Amino acid sequence: MLFDLVNFNGEVFDNLVRNTPNLNLNALLKSGAVTEVPRYASLLKDQEGGHYTTTLIKARIGGTPVNYDGSTDITAEARGNFSMGRIVIGRANGWVEKDFNADISGEDYSAAASEVAEYWDDIDQGTLISELKGIFSMTGAKNLEFVNGHTYNVSNSAAPKFGETTLNNAIQKALGDNKSKFALAVMHSQVSTNLENLKLVAYMKGTDAQGIERDLALATINGRMVLIDDNMPAEEGYFDAVEDTEGALEIVASGATTGQINLASVTPYYGSRTLAAGMYVVQDIRYTTYVLGNGAIEYTNCGAKVPAEMSRDAAKNGGETTLYSRQRKVFAPYGISFKDGSIISPTNAQLEAGANWSLASNNHSTTTLYYPHKAIPIARILTRG
Repeated sequence: MLFDLVNFNGEVFDNLVRNTPNLNLNALLKSGAVTEVPRYASLLKDQEGGHYTTTLIKARIGGTPVNYDGSTDITAEARGNFSMGRIVIGRANGWVEKDFNADISGEDYSAAASEVAEYWDDIDQGTLISELKGIFSMTGAKNLEFVNGHTYNVSNSAAPKFGETTLNNAIQKALGDNKSKFALAVMHSQVSTNLENLKLVAYMKGTDAQGIERDLALATINGRMVLIDDNMPAEEGYFDAVEDTEGALEIVASGATTGQINLASVTPYYGSRTLAAGMYVVQDIRYTTYVLGNGAIEYTNCGAKVPAEMSRDAAKNGGETTLYSRQRKVFAPYGISFKDGSIISPTNAQLEAGANWSLASNNHSTTTLYYPHKAIPIARILTRG
């Protein structure tokens, strides 16, 4: 029986879940883009109500040296710190198994643990995407230096697709001579398919038990691992065009007919012009690819007081058992702070809100310094299908 209440051991089941390979998270961990940092778990225990902690990042030493000539006094500068807020993201769900179905399924604990592990793997991937959306929605002058400097947008250009030089140009724009820190690109399958058709994506090789070399599911581009996820942002909208652009629509004030579009209907618009009647736009999809570098995101599994348990209703539907599963995790983009510690486990919508994020700062009352965005190996690429 899949959910056997009598024999259920929550601790054993949780260990099975933890030890089941989570393909997406494992790919991120192995790439070095997500670094597991277990030491914060003790500060964020479920039973003690810990949901938010502030950690310090030491600022790099700097300053202008004085002339060492035997007569000039040497000056010294204080080394600063940046405060970085980390928020625990708690999620829970439950699944019902009818006795009649379980009697004929032949499932066991291992199968159930595998399903639960895969489920949470998908949830974690969604959490990461929501956080990335949030940090690229930040506002404020210093935060916008990161957003603009780490965004490579070709979606409205003459060559709007992800091409041979797109990734290399994007990571150079973000980190300059430190671009080698980037390790992983997470993209929509449409983007990866276009790259495969151009033979720009190479699949990694592995040798099976018979000694035969085969392609693995993991791919690389420009030496960076590629993780394919159709939950990546794919937003339909309008882009700049000219009259002879295939599929172009002429903008009119109102009363649009075939080949035209009303000005008020051109939304969302991803171009940079002030639109007016007589201009042309084309409808298409804008894809977001995120590129992550070594140590870009720190991950902590904080655990829950009761990570897994069962509840049985002997009468309903002839008898059924519900498995409940809970998790509490931190995914912290290094150098970027979650600002609102009053939130007890943010929803995905709250994670996507730029107002909840800011570059880590020194919190100085008069001179605020921010963590240098050139030290954050996170970038965003905007292309079209």
